[in-house]
Amino acid sequence: MTDPAAGYRTVVVPPERVAEFRQAASLAMPVRGDLLVDEALPFPVPAGRAVAIETSDGTIVATHGSYPYTLPVPGGAVPCAGLTWVGVRPDHRRRGLMTAMVRTHAERSLARGEAVSALFAAEAAIYGRFGYGCAADEVGLTLPRGAALRDVAGSADLTVALVRFDADVHTALVEDLYVRAGVGRPGWLPRTPAELLTRRLADLPAMREGHEALLLATVLHGDDVRGVALFARQEHWADAGPEFRVSVLQASALDAPATHRLWSFLLDLDLTATVATPALAVDDPLLHLLVDLRPADRRVRDNLWVRLLDVPTALTARRYAAPLDVVLDVVDTLLPANAGHWRLVVDATGEARVARTDAEADVCLDVRELGALYLGGRSAAALAAAGLVVGGRDVLGRVTAAFTSPLAPVSPGMF
Repeated sequence: MTDPAAGYRTVVVPPERVAEFRQAASLAMPVRGDLLVDEALPFPVPAGRAVAIETSDGTIVATHGSYPYTLPVPGGAVPCAGLTWVGVRPDHRRRGLMTAMVRTHAERSLARGEAVSALFAAEAAIYGRFGYGCAADEVGLTLPRGAALRDVAGSADLTVALVRFDADVHTALVEDLYVRAGVGRPGWLPRTPAELLTRRLADLPAMREGHEALLLATVLHGDDVRGVALFARQEHWADAGPEFRVSVLQASALDAPATHRLWSFLLDLDLTATVATPALAVDDPLLHLLVDLRPADRRVRDNLWVRLLDVPTALTARRYAAPLDVVLDVVDTLLPANAGHWRLVVDATGEARVARTDAEADVCLDVRELGALYLGGRSAAALAAAGLVVGGRDVLGRVTAAFTSPLAPVSPGMF
């Protein structure tokens, strides 16, 4: 593990010190919530993956952890360390502790065979300097009640059942639909470990912020479950009458008819005025089904940030949309083993070979931009237009075509 500045040391946090870890994290990053609620939920970071920096007297002043993921990438998957719980106490900033933590995270991840790291950035300006590139965007919509959808054949044959969500009864069903709905979409991370899923679906009264207890809507074709939605309504009365707000935590459907039926139900609940969606991919079917998207309040923000820890392993783990033979000159100041010229050869099946080469580079880019391209949601040509990638127009067009994914990447839930 990377040694931090003098007077500090890096430690793996044992179970008996989790409370200290949490306390330090709460000082580093103020988040809404109730400490009693937090303590009522399981600590989600697996044993051995919570790491801290402490002072010489044993006081924890900086934290980070990671989740062991298998990251879906175009045509495949790759072992991935999901970086989380990152923070430095305000009274110990500007001492190199963040850099030491990121180096430690990279070293430990590589030792476990995790070729990629991913995260959600609380502050977008921080992680680029450590080689993380913004690889996906998400869209959030607030829609008016009754927003019209285009017709979809088969939707009318489906029914919807509504119950109060019971985590003990319904978690397995909700998670099964979540997983199946995301098949083939890059970035669609599993909601593991189980402790993280428990926190994600937790519905303690102190967490509701004025909403009712969670509801579960199930879309059925006979006995076959084709879609689910978790949502809650918030009471609001205006001078003209009820204007309840609907907040959708999860909406998972297996095909177009189920998507249509699910959103038709959510968009026409009595007493409601608006419906807020969860994080959607920028090409989510709902965006195409809406007859008129203009009345929606649309919010586009960054989603997953990706960092290649082992360039050749990561590049060969995914498939490509077109043949390619290109030499990449990769800059990586944090992990010098990634730096240099790499020849990427993609055959007609989309499989790739990557090897070091002394050949002249066709494209020059920082590992940050390579991470941005990795899930197929960014364009090498567009990055070049911004001055962030260097290469000829023809080769950049071929790189863009090869790296592109048919489905836009997204991870619906933060970690």
